[in-house]
Amino acid sequence: MQTSRVPAAVDAFLELLRAADGLANVRILDGPPTTNLADDWLSVGWQPGGDGAVTLTQAFAGAGARQRDEDFSIHCYAESRAGGTDLGARRRRVFEIVGEVETILRASNDRPEAPTLNGTVLWAHLTAGDLVQVQAEGALAGLDFTLSCRARI
Repeated sequence: MQTSRVPAAVDAFLELLRAADGLANVRILDGPPTTNLADDWLSVGWQPGGDGAVTLTQAFAGAGARQRDEDFSIHCYAESRAGGTDLGARRRRVFEIVGEVETILRASNDRPEAPTLNGTVLWAHLTAGDLVQVQAEGALAGLDFTLSCRARI
């Protein structure tokens, strides 16, 4: 019996990100980075200063306890880093990266199933974010964001 859609949803999200043309020059990570990274990168299931990869809750979907609704948030982080002091360029770039993520999740005539993470959830969308900017050995802008999902199990 399936106890959660989290593993399938995270895997599907990673697959969609890695296949996106708009993220071709962005390193996509499953979980936290293991080394200091340069340039542009995006992590699924990790945010700086946080230990949780996914937060989830479940409740019965109706009388009879035959199905459950599962709501979960996948914690993510995108970063753009470069030499120099132009924070504006890094800020614009990190929002471009997250904009590509949002595009991946939007339904279109060509991809009506997009918000379902390839059918693993009922819907998924971006719901929160925090911008970080740092000047240290170059300019860095990071955006931690949350992908909120609902599934039926």
